[in-house]
Amino acid sequence: QVQLVESGGGLVQPGRSLSLSCVASGRTRSISVMGWYRQAPGQERELVATIARRGQTRYSDSVKDRVSVSLDNAKNTVYLQMNSPNAEDTAVYYCYAHSSFGPVEAPQEVDYWGQGTQVTVSS
Repeated sequence: QVQLVESGGGLVQPGRSLSLSCVASGRTRSISVMGWYRQAPGQERELVATIARRGQTRYSDSVKDRVSVSLDNAKNTVYLQMNSPNAEDTAVYYCYAHSSFGPVEAPQEVDYWGQGTQVTVSS
């Protein structure tokens, strides 16, 4: 099992930067990818950004010019930095981890989610 605990978020003024962090614990050696998703009211959960242990990143087209994701492998902590947030960025932000374990020829693939942290962009 992997546990994910997010921090950061809350009320953010438009144009101010937003920083989130998420620490993984438990079976962390099995984690290959970490990142962030978000879900706005009435919307489906959507990708924000992910990063692999080896550094490959993936960003949503809607935020890629304003977002940076980073991973501290030693601390099992993933970070999200968003510049110039606006009201459309208001959502619950979820930390995500993809884990692979078991035999190489038939690994078990499991996705883990944090409880989510509310981000509200408003003046």
